[in-house]
Amino acid sequence: MLMYFIYSFLYTAALFFLLVPQYLKRPKDLRRRWLREKFGFFDREMWPSDAGCIWVHAVSVGEVGASIPLLRKLKELHPDIPVILSTVTDTGQKVATDKVPEGTTVVYLPFDLVSVLARFVKRIRPRIFIVIETELWPNLFRTLAEGDIPVVVLNGRISEKSSRGYGRVSFFMKKVFEHVRVFGMQSPTDADRLKRIGADPERVVVLGNFKFDLKVPEEIPSWAASLGGYVIVAGSTFRGEEEIILSAYLQNMDTFPDLKLVLAPRHPERFREVEDMLRAMNVVFVKRSDLRAGSPHDAGVVLLDSVGELASVYGTADIAVIGKSFTGHGGQNPLEPAYWGKAILCGPHMENFPFIEDFYSKGAAFEVGPSELAKKIKELLVTPEKAKEAGAKARKLFAANAGAVDRAVKIVEEFL
Repeated sequence: MLMYFIYSFLYTAALFFLLVPQYLKRPKDLRRRWLREKFGFFDREMWPSDAGCIWVHAVSVGEVGASIPLLRKLKELHPDIPVILSTVTDTGQKVATDKVPEGTTVVYLPFDLVSVLARFVKRIRPRIFIVIETELWPNLFRTLAEGDIPVVVLNGRISEKSSRGYGRVSFFMKKVFEHVRVFGMQSPTDADRLKRIGADPERVVVLGNFKFDLKVPEEIPSWAASLGGYVIVAGSTFRGEEEIILSAYLQNMDTFPDLKLVLAPRHPERFREVEDMLRAMNVVFVKRSDLRAGSPHDAGVVLLDSVGELASVYGTADIAVIGKSFTGHGGQNPLEPAYWGKAILCGPHMENFPFIEDFYSKGAAFEVGPSELAKKIKELLVTPEKAKEAGAKARKLFAANAGAVDRAVKIVEEFL
């Protein structure tokens, strides 16, 4: 009890100083809703009075993305049970609003104060609370447990750094962990770290990673399928990476004159910026928006200035280069090219996807620095059997890890 009192005191003190800055940093049209929901006020008239709900929490963009397959499955199995998805960040709210299944209510997670949480829980009456990944809120977990509402962690992961931090207060974390019925972790490493902090081993299971349960379009767009020659697809690139990738591509053009590059910037607002850069470098290119099925062109570079096609375009690649990984931004998801069984090249910054280490160790992907990219591309083009072998290993790993959502749903069903 003393530790919960100390935690609540420190949380309240921090909130006293941060509330106004946090309120003011929101866009004006969000402020009122943010403040109401953070203090636990919620209009429940839209739900059946006695229905209860499934409450899923995903802190920000990455967790929201991981939660989508689970939300879809739950909606499919229980169309009559209302579902709430809470987030902490504004970006998480935006992505959630755009992507969640129809009928899902998106809210901000209330402050972790007992009186606030009691008000919110009374309004929504959750049947179960599901945390995506591993965000631990002591008062929330305790409030739910005291109301006999199951708390379940799914797609759980914990970094070595976080485990060391939690380990320093393991005497408190053990109390928090007691309120969680099941920890469904992504990997044995995550499970072991959690147990070391103090989680009951009997409540910790390995389910796999939800990111492996993605849906990839089965059909390659006709314009991409007709590119011919060797094809590099560089997906979800960030500022500063296009130059690195173009340089590596151009260095291989003498040896492979029919080599093609599909360049896909991560953000649509950068399409024009990358187009201007290509013109400034005198690169012969064509924009996807100007291509029609079967239309001839002499360009070696295609600027993918469309949204939603990248996952299927990977199907035409010989080599996939993962963006956001060369300039220190944590990487992008390599699983779409893995689904297609393609050779995968990543920069040295894939921190947001720790499972990539398993790919590296098994030869299913390769880590390369910016200065090594051209050489690695040439190596894989000169020995295509090596590229195919790496792609086959990537596909095998993808298949072995798929099904995490179905395994998680079985756990949820036990409590529903």
